[in-house]
Amino acid sequence: MDITFFHGMPIWLLGAIFSLAAGLATGLGAVVVFFFKDVKKKTKDIMLAFGAGVMLAATSFSLIIPGLEAAGEGINGASIMVAGMLIGGLFLWGADRWIPHDFFMHGKERKHFMSLRRAWLFIIAITLHNFPEGLAVGVGFGSGDLLNGLTLALGIGLQNIPEGLAVALALIANGYSRGRSFMIGLASGLVEPIGGLLGAGIVSVFQPVLPWGLAFAAGAMLFVTVGDIIPETHKHAEARMVTFAALVGFLVMLFLDVTLG
Repeated sequence: MDITFFHGMPIWLLGAIFSLAAGLATGLGAVVVFFFKDVKKKTKDIMLAFGAGVMLAATSFSLIIPGLEAAGEGINGASIMVAGMLIGGLFLWGADRWIPHDFFMHGKERKHFMSLRRAWLFIIAITLHNFPEGLAVGVGFGSGDLLNGLTLALGIGLQNIPEGLAVALALIANGYSRGRSFMIGLASGLVEPIGGLLGAGIVSVFQPVLPWGLAFAAGAMLFVTVGDIIPETHKHAEARMVTFAALVGFLVMLFLDVTLG
């Protein structure tokens, strides 16, 4: 990869630009919803199961493993990840318990409040996990290794495609219009440039924070996937079918994470 073009550009600008590009990749996945019209209950559960598989793989390969690498070996690194994940799970529990959900709903959506509530927890968790990914891109550039920053941005951007799809499918399955589902799927990745700007601009501050951010996001995603999304998927479709859909989602994300490093 020829990176001479980027030499001389401010580090903070590189972090912001490439983390923004990675975040916008969620829109490439979300655009698939324009091919859907009416979504049956069984199809909705299969969509959500696919998204759950994507989230489980992202938790493992995009968050926990990089988090352990950033936190360091031994008890200290493991303690950071365990504590951060616990805090992330508690945060999602508190968000579900105390944040009013009425502002997420309009018209006919009130008829299936519980399903929509789970879909929005799903979206909040994915959005939360995009921030430390953007931070990782920014820290990559801020450390002075431009190739490392570019590689991280490319890998995270490609990983964001199925995540944007998962967000948009969860919404269209709950009665949102295709346009609105696409826009929210796209927006879920737009926290990444914030993390990228911070990570590249103040790398000495945010590099130590990175493992905590990754662990927090992992705990939040694991909490909502296991506690809400997976049980929801077994309501209308056959258990074997939704299990296979979750497996496919997991494998798609595994392939992208592992092959892209």
